[in-house]
Amino acid sequence: MNVAPPTRLERILNCLERASDPGDLQSVIVELRGHFRIDHLVYHWVSADGDQYGCGTYPPEWVSRYLQKDYLRIDPVVLGCYQRFHPVEWKRLDWSGKAVRAFAEDARAHGIGAQGFSVPLRGPNGQFALFTANHDCDDDTWRDFTQSHCRELILIAHDFNRKALEFEPERAEAGNTLSLSPREVDALTLLALGYGRAQVAETLSISEHTLRVYIESARFKLGAINTVHAVARALSRGLIFV
Repeated sequence: MNVAPPTRLERILNCLERASDPGDLQSVIVELRGHFRIDHLVYHWVSADGDQYGCGTYPPEWVSRYLQKDYLRIDPVVLGCYQRFHPVEWKRLDWSGKAVRAFAEDARAHGIGAQGFSVPLRGPNGQFALFTANHDCDDDTWRDFTQSHCRELILIAHDFNRKALEFEPERAEAGNTLSLSPREVDALTLLALGYGRAQVAETLSISEHTLRVYIESARFKLGAINTVHAVARALSRGLIFV
């Protein structure tokens, strides 16, 4: 039986799964940026007390300026995603305020594109983070990109957040020892987003039989009576997000 070689994306995600320190996340996100052929990819963690942590391809000068100017207070992407649970298109956010317009101009001057797609992430103990794709192109090109890669970006965002929690255990919920495998997380996440089993199997490039194994394993770990109950428990414990 011939087994197809892993795609470039699969190889990159395998590197993410094997990551052993935060520096590995930076290497992976640079590789992903090249895979998607966009200007920037960023993972941005914001703690309850305003501390920030992350990795990505934004210019270092912009990252320093963002922190120096305390742009976190007015950034429409952070504020908008904090109020939402679904992926956010930047152009649907409110950029009308004077301070916000100045912020946008400053960002553009530092090489940040006008098009953005951010996935809000929530984890144990009120954890909040974002995974953002950013590019400079016209609206039609960006719409085609997000429609083609929305599912991939959502799953990758969750994988990054899970790894970040592993590297920062003091930020995770104390005593939260229950863990799902990456494939169990992916399966439950897509089911929570409303995809049917056939769609989930196709997205993950696995058979429906293999998908059923992942779902049943996750259900057993969560002590759930059925798949809907498993999704609900995973959401309530911060193991997946929607």
